[in-house]
Amino acid sequence: MPIGVICNVLAVAVGGVIGSKAGTKLSAELKEKLNLIFGIYSMGIGISSIVLMQNMPAVVLALILGTILGVALHLGKHIENGGAKLASLIPGQQDTDRGLLVTAIVLFCASGTGIYGSIVSGMSGDHSILLAKSILDIFTAMIFACSLGMVTSLVALPQCIIFLLLFFCAKMIYPLTTPAMINDFKACGGLIMLATGFRIAKIHDFPIADMIPAMILVWPISYAWAAWIVPML
Repeated sequence: MPIGVICNVLAVAVGGVIGSKAGTKLSAELKEKLNLIFGIYSMGIGISSIVLMQNMPAVVLALILGTILGVALHLGKHIENGGAKLASLIPGQQDTDRGLLVTAIVLFCASGTGIYGSIVSGMSGDHSILLAKSILDIFTAMIFACSLGMVTSLVALPQCIIFLLLFFCAKMIYPLTTPAMINDFKACGGLIMLATGFRIAKIHDFPIADMIPAMILVWPISYAWAAWIVPML
């Protein structure tokens, strides 16, 4: 039973509803400051994951190749268009900030913690990672919804699909990994989270959606680096 996935999805949906209602009562200045606070939070989460890195060259190479692949596939544009379709389902939200919506989609659907938590949940039945993430996500969704509105709740739909797929495929994925691969995967996700924080705080507009393929490539690259390259050094 994917209890952790269900709780995480509900946290985003409920947080989005609460935030969309509260957002109408908040000033533009307060919304802007809340976004800055969340930017710092995202950076902090990213840094805490980056320190787990065991094969830096492998992670950096995965980010470079992953971003090249994402740009070549126009992944960011596809996610932006998908976000626009979500927004179109809610009357009056056609003018939603697409850049911020893409950030929310990447954060909720493609974070290292969420992906790893779904795999662990499906493999061992340990839902603690996703349950802890759910507590954070309900407040995160509230903050996003203050600016994005009710469409934040709909981000739970693609999140549910992705996490359930990972949950049910976990028994095939997890046995193929090593502790070093998992730590490099978390570090890769942490770098994307750090870039997400810079984007939320409007310090620099990193192409976080185009960086997503790195989280797939980092698994084989980390394994190859540790198994073939390190022994030759």
